[in-house]
Amino acid sequence: MRAVPEVTSYQPGVPSWTDLMTKDPEGARAFYGELFGWEFDIGSEETGHYTMCRKNGMNAAGMGGEPAPEGMPTAWTTYMASDDIDAAAERISANGGNLLMEPMTVMQYGRMLIATDPPGAVFGLWQPLEHIGASIVNEPGSITWNELATSDMTAAQDFYNRILGYTYEPVDSGEGLPYQIVNVEGRGVGGMIQMTDAWPEGVPPHWMPYFAVEDADATAATAERLGGAVTHAAIDSPYGRLVELRDPQGGVFTAMHNAD
Repeated sequence: MRAVPEVTSYQPGVPSWTDLMTKDPEGARAFYGELFGWEFDIGSEETGHYTMCRKNGMNAAGMGGEPAPEGMPTAWTTYMASDDIDAAAERISANGGNLLMEPMTVMQYGRMLIATDPPGAVFGLWQPLEHIGASIVNEPGSITWNELATSDMTAAQDFYNRILGYTYEPVDSGEGLPYQIVNVEGRGVGGMIQMTDAWPEGVPPHWMPYFAVEDADATAATAERLGGAVTHAAIDSPYGRLVELRDPQGGVFTAMHNAD
């Protein structure tokens, strides 16, 4: 069996973690456990039963252990690595962002904040201590890409450049939509896509996690069998075959079989 390399650090600005806030943690564990082959390490009461979702014994993602507060939607949040959360918080506020959660220390694990960019997409920053973020990536059942769908590409590009130093490279998305590769020191670490009238009414700007899978179509069929839904039919892109899915509680994510 091929050994899976373990990630041990992240460059500042690189998406390093994603977690799910859900109204039904038990139902979410049942769904994602079968869909991705995850095992779960449910934390103590002190952590709010925050749950590590593990693949091949390594941390792939996180999940809230208590039901989401009333009125808060089930949703995935993408976190970018930071080496100075407090300075980043000042830049966010100074450049039109909104801090939803001020910088806070999470026990011995790290420091975090949650914010929105000027067009309204929610994102997080994570400054690691004991927890570096995902220790497995780009393998089936783990994160392989993070993508911002934004209503204002120009404003989003300027904001993340000022906050995280992102630079951009336009590419063909395969769907004829304006698309930018997000670069950190010349390396592609994510994407940005311009939302158009083709997006369903009421869908806000958002960061979308992409999870690697062995077969996008089979994953979609399994998701439907488990009570989820296909929200965007499977398509072939220059980078692989992908399908947008919704879990039974309403969390939206993309499953992608990476091109060889």
